[in-house]
Amino acid sequence: MGNAQEKPPGSGGGAARADHTTAGTRTKGLGGGSGDKLQTHRAPEKGVANGTQNSSAGREEQGSPAVDTSYLDAPAGALPPHLARLKNEGNHLFKHGQFGDALEKYTQAIDGCAEAGIDSPEDLCILYSNRAACYLKDGNSTDCIQDCTKALELQPYSLKPLLRRAMAYESLERYRKAYVDYKTVLQIDTGVQAAHDSVHRITKMLIEQDGSEWREKLPDIPAVPLSVQQQHRDKPISIEVAQARAARAAQEEARRKEARFTLLKQDGNSLVKKGHYQEALEKYSECLTLKPDECALYTNRAICLLKLDRFEEAKQDCDSALQLEPTNKKAFYRRALAFKGLQDYLSASTDLQEVLRLDPNVREAEQELEVVTGLLRQSLMNNAAHTPRVRHYATA
Repeated sequence: MGNAQEKPPGSGGGAARADHTTAGTRTKGLGGGSGDKLQTHRAPEKGVANGTQNSSAGREEQGSPAVDTSYLDAPAGALPPHLARLKNEGNHLFKHGQFGDALEKYTQAIDGCAEAGIDSPEDLCILYSNRAACYLKDGNSTDCIQDCTKALELQPYSLKPLLRRAMAYESLERYRKAYVDYKTVLQIDTGVQAAHDSVHRITKMLIEQDGSEWREKLPDIPAVPLSVQQQHRDKPISIEVAQARAARAAQEEARRKEARFTLLKQDGNSLVKKGHYQEALEKYSECLTLKPDECALYTNRAICLLKLDRFEEAKQDCDSALQLEPTNKKAFYRRALAFKGLQDYLSASTDLQEVLRLDPNVREAEQELEVVTGLLRQSLMNNAAHTPRVRHYATA
């Protein structure tokens, strides 16, 4: 769908874009603009049009690269060159936020088609749709609706005029008509997020306005022919549309991933409180596949491993946590408990002292340090008792 997915006026904005916008930079005096008249009768100098210095020529004189205006002469459907130029300039002006000027160019192109007897429904549909986008941006919803309706008479079920007319109806609080157009849009392309959002929003308004019978008061929603739906699916998409779809897909995937992560973590925490450490461990492990750099997951999983007497794995999880957060008190404390389980009392004592250095008020660390110190003393005494004595004999 791409560049027609604006938000309705008055609901946060969003850039409505003209169809077939072409990149470029506008040059003063091109595309029908008139400049100041010359005060002398000498021939204009190079780079001067109608007495006004061409901006690209001026840039060249200053040593800057010339402004590229080749976009003005790009083909535009079946339109002859002079009308294609007007349309291309309108697209460029619209892209740069000059909606009033763009509207004039589209109007000139529409009038030019009538004068030249051009009968190209597709090109005229685009021109009316583009002019409708200008009206929409300028807050003229009535004329926007009129132009969109003309565009749809020329090309029924054209997506952009449908969406723009729906937005204009919504801005005028004509919610039933807006709802019908949004639902028609979604028959053609279910990926138009703006239409989904608007349907949800308008549904709430219609329920408040009409009660439980709100559907019965809606105009008929036209059934979009399958051929039109297939034609839209088969239509090549622009790079811009592809990028927009990819961005929406990435956002949706990130949202689902975040929701899954939150649920797993909550389940893990709940299982720990119930003493179901193996099940909690599995939840935290699955969380880590989603967010491998979440420090709290390693310290949480370390609790489960400690309770399951898997001390070496608990130590490894605390090591991982400390790589992410070198001053994490929980990681030091739980690693001390893992060292204690591994009977490495000296390392346990070192970690507990680090906890108290970071926060002298951690009572549990202070108590555990007393226990570990006693175990270390006893271990040293046991080692000394089992060390064989070496006898020394005097020389003869």
